[in-house]
Parts: sequence; C-alpha cells; structure tokens
Amino acid sequence: MANNQTYYVPEQSKWPIVATVGMFLTVYGVASVMVNSGQGESTHSSWFIFLIGSLVMVYMLFGWFGSVIRESREGLYSPQMDRSFRWGMSWFIFSEVMFFGAFFGALFYARVFSVPWLGGEGDKGASGLLWEGFQATWPLINNPDPEAYPAPEGVIGAWGLPLVNTILLVTSSFTITLAHHALKENHRNKVKTWLAATIGLAIVFMFVQGYEYIHAYQDLNLTLQSGIYGSTFFMLTGFHGAHVILGSLILIVMFIRIQKGHFTGDNHFGFEAASWYWHFVDVVWLGLFVFVYVI
Repeated sequence: MANNQTYYVPEQSKWPIVATVGMFLTVYGVASVMVNSGQGESTHSSWFIFLIGSLVMVYMLFGWFGSVIRESREGLYSPQMDRSFRWGMSWFIFSEVMFFGAFFGALFYARVFSVPWLGGEGDKGASGLLWEGFQATWPLINNPDPEAYPAPEGVIGAWGLPLVNTILLVTSSFTITLAHHALKENHRNKVKTWLAATIGLAIVFMFVQGYEYIHAYQDLNLTLQSGIYGSTFFMLTGFHGAHVILGSLILIVMFIRIQKGHFTGDNHFGFEAASWYWHFVDVVWLGLFVFVYVI
C-alpha cells in the first residue's frame, strides 16, 4: 500500500511583491542612467534609484531564501517538493544556457557573416562602396571607421591570463565535486576544506579577470568602444564575470550554512543546486576560452 505524502502549501508571502518593486526600481535606475548619460544630463538621481532598487532586492533575497531555509529545516517539505526544486533549478540553468547562447550566437554572426560582408565578401559585401581598402579579419583590430570606433592596439593572447583562469575554474569544478561527495558521506570537515578551496579559486579568478580588464583598457586600448570585437569580448567575459560573482556569493552562503550545521547526507539540495550552478559557470568559461581567446 502506497504511503500518502503531504504537500506543503506556504502561507501568503510579501516577497513576490517586494521583488517586483525592487526589480522595477533597479531596471528603471539603469535605464535612466543610460538615457541621461547619453543626453549629457546628470545621473545622480538615476544612480540613487538604482541603489535603492538593489538594496530592496538584497532585502528580498535574504528574506525569501530565509523563509525557504526555515521551512526546509522544520521538515515541511516532502519528496515531491524536493523534485519541484530540482525541476525549478534545472529550468533556471536552461534559461541561463539560452542567455549565453544568444551572446555566442551574436559572436558567430559577427565572425561568419557581418565582418566578411564588410570586407566585400558575398552578395552583401559593402567595403568597396563604404570603406575602400578595408580588410576583414578576426580579431577585428582594423575597424572600417576608426574615427568613430578606435581600433585596439592588440588582443589578449589565450595562453597567458586566460589559460590561468581556465586552470583555476576547472580546478574549482573538481573541488566543489569533492565537497559535494564529502557532504553525502557526512564528512563535514572535508566539506568545509574543499568548499573553502573552491571559494578561494573563485576569488583568485576574479582578481585575474580584473587585472586582465585593466591591461586591456590601459595597455591595449581594447574597450567597449573598440568596434565589434571589443563589444563581443566584454559582453561575453563581462556577463560571465557577473555570474562568477553571483556563484561565489552563493558558495559563501553555502559555507556559512555548513558552519551552522545545515544540510545532511540525505537532505542538501541547496548545496547541490549551488554546485550545479558553479559547474554551469565553468562550462561557459570553457566555451569562452575556445571561441573568444583561442579561435
């Protein structure tokens, strides 16, 4: 005879409304900064709105996740709820795959279609009419209109700092996996050690990435205004860096929860979801390393 499982229905919550307000203020602030800066107007009030929205979002995240953690530790969730969380995290990561897929698609379109067209190739070739003598190459460091979009003086080689960052993130995938296996075996000291190592590797990655950006801007004149190569480079590496920061914050929260005695070998989906997200971040970087730096 099958056992009946209870399905926990949470009480009414203010957090969706708080999240809506926070997201509206944050997006409105960013849009105002972009519009006002483009028109040469002051952006102080826009940045203030963005700051308020960000603080509201932080308040919402602490409150909402705190409620979920409390309910889980009180034993209110059934195996069906656990499956729901897993499906939710799976769809979230899928949406992130599509997010980066759009950016990789933009890079593919620029390299395979638009830049060759600018060089005069194919039926849509235009360089003979607009930019006589322009040579279509990739990385594009000889822009068609260098006065409007100053070309960079060089590009960042794959076998220097990017290779170091690749080693850091690949290593961090191993350390987070070791931490996960240790948690399943209830070896909490090993969990703390390997999780701390993962966080340390993530912090080093962010410092190396920051140094690479400084080198690109100051020494190579490689900026967001450096044409299509600069735009795609910073768009892909910048959004990935933002995800590394977010993933690092999640791992730090997991470390704090481990210190407080949260999770068991059989009940630790919060930790498992964090490891899923971190593996996703690592896989995206491997794609970046190959298609942005190497090829």
